Amino acid sequence: MEQNLTLVVGRDSTWSLRTYLCMQLAELEFSLTAVPLGQAGYQQQLASLSPSLLVPVLRCEDIVIHDSLAIIEFANEQANGQLYPNEARLRAQARSYMAELHAGFLAIRQYLPFQFEKGLPPSLAPKIETELQRLSAIWQQFDGCFAFNKAGALDAYYAVMAQRLTNYGIEFEGAAGRYQQHLVSWPLFQRALVSAKAW
Repeated sequence: MEQNLTLVVGRDSTWSLRTYLCMQLAELEFSLTAVPLGQAGYQQQLASLSPSLLVPVLRCEDIVIHDSLAIIEFANEQANGQLYPNEARLRAQARSYMAELHAGFLAIRQYLPFQFEKGLPPSLAPKIETELQRLSAIWQQFDGCFAFNKAGALDAYYAVMAQRLTNYGIEFEGAAGRYQQHLVSWPLFQRALVSAKAW
């Protein structure tokens, strides 16, 4: 039975972009409602669409799924598990990396806000350097390929981070740098970026 899906996203919301990319990756049909965050009156529009007053939100028939991780898990189930590796231990690893990004890297998120265009290289405080070292260590494992040899939810999560860093002139070296560039040049991600700019 086909479901009527509506994804509610916010302008300049990186979590909305990640979720939108995963919905595309899962090849789900959905309509899109974009809320112009920060513009006059956006709170009233958001309140009518999102009980949590946050984006993204997936409206599915009579239920509302909020938070990007929950929406991506739903999309994965609808796509018969295609957004995660087949092997259980690798699925657990992918989910742990996604949860770490979802809850962490706060210094990067605070001091290097996401932007669509290139910005001035920042002066990096020690706490940002520590987070960059952690990211580099993780990405080093993937060496220019998708994280688990095919595009998945984890790559969608990291693609936004890869673009964020690239726009500030932060590019890793070696295998981590090859993974970063692979994500930035990923055609599906680039199409998602074009869409997000128009939200």
